Amino acid sequence: MSTVTSSRYMAEYEAIAPTLPGQNLPWLQQLRKDALAKFSANGFPSPREEEWRYTNVSAIEKKLFAPVLGGDPHPNLQTLDANWLKSQQLEDTWSVVLVNGHFSADFSKLDGLPEGVSIMSMADALVETQDFASLLENHLGRTVTNAEHSLVAFNTAWFTDGVFVHVPAKQVLAKPIQLLHVVTEADALASTRNLIMVDENAEASLIETFVGTDNAYLTDTVTEVFVGQNSHLTLTKMQVESEKAYHFGGTYVKQAQSARFTHHNFAFGGLLARCDIHTDLDRASECEMNGLYLGVKRQHIDNHTRINHLKPHAISREMYKGVLDDRARGVFQGRVIVAEDAQKTDSQMNNRNLLLSDDAEADTKPQLEIYADDVKCGHGVTVGQLDEKSIFYLQSRCVDEETARNMLTFAFANEMVDKIKIKSLHDKVLEQVLARFPQEGVEKDWL
Repeated sequence: MSTVTSSRYMAEYEAIAPTLPGQNLPWLQQLRKDALAKFSANGFPSPREEEWRYTNVSAIEKKLFAPVLGGDPHPNLQTLDANWLKSQQLEDTWSVVLVNGHFSADFSKLDGLPEGVSIMSMADALVETQDFASLLENHLGRTVTNAEHSLVAFNTAWFTDGVFVHVPAKQVLAKPIQLLHVVTEADALASTRNLIMVDENAEASLIETFVGTDNAYLTDTVTEVFVGQNSHLTLTKMQVESEKAYHFGGTYVKQAQSARFTHHNFAFGGLLARCDIHTDLDRASECEMNGLYLGVKRQHIDNHTRINHLKPHAISREMYKGVLDDRARGVFQGRVIVAEDAQKTDSQMNNRNLLLSDDAEADTKPQLEIYADDVKCGHGVTVGQLDEKSIFYLQSRCVDEETARNMLTFAFANEMVDKIKIKSLHDKVLEQVLARFPQEGVEKDWL
């Protein structure tokens, strides 16, 4: 980052710092101070860094994105289209709505929560009872540190709100929790920090949805997740932000012994979007990661995954697919690390990319780092266009060429959509897939 840009953000921070949550908590102020120093020294990530070699975020430097602040914490709610917002909320879920980086009690739906389950604004949790303050102090900043990269540090210093979710031991939630992130203001910075805790023998499903109006803005969100022993958490992310927007979303997970974590990642929106999903596996824990990224026009979509096998007998499965058209660029960097103590690890990683135009580009970098000797690990990667033999086969069955191409494209993407078991979410994702590519000759009922 240039000195000028860094100075502008630092000057802005001095003005907004007194309004950020947690001013009365010394541990959080120290965390923010350390993060600010990290960001000030390094700026935004550079392609000179190996983890960012395919993704240049210098376009963010050309604007000064600022948090939405003021006496009214939600000055935009008066102009927000309630019907449009309602259409983004999934049926039969508890819904937490954050508008421009701030929790909105007016639009959230949290009635009927089971006893002992806590879902609240991060800002509220930081000033609530000592129990919440203690949980936050012991867990915030523990799955990922400011040293990860400067966008994490940026989030730690700037976050204005977020969501705190705590599912106690042996609690099985009857319906999912949706975290709906909405941005409505031009040149806004929506920086949020989420903490998800699922205690031992519990089960929950969360859905993170990112939407926004047709403006240029920056979403920067970090979600820290703790999955307790013998628990199961399914986390789905659907990012369908403005074509002018910039997005960074990081999900960082720690799994206890025999914990199961399933992640579905659907990246469709944004001019430039980066998603990190990292998880640490304990003994006999299981992780499944599925992803689908669709790029059109000049979109740049980067997915970075890291699976750390730290203890023996853990299992991980990863499948990411990309469909890229026009001049879009997709990036997949998948890394599996097997520690010396992680004997009997079983890990498989696959990335498949479909290019629909000669100008589309896919950069894929799978990595296996294995320090144990009794493991079963593998990976596979493909980048190519539609199979001409498959197209010819459909044409031989009286299907015209254009329809054949559409059918094969949707079939390629729909494998990932079909992994969603929540009907309202499945239909919403399918709707987004259908909206991004030609539909002639394709019936929704087929998919």
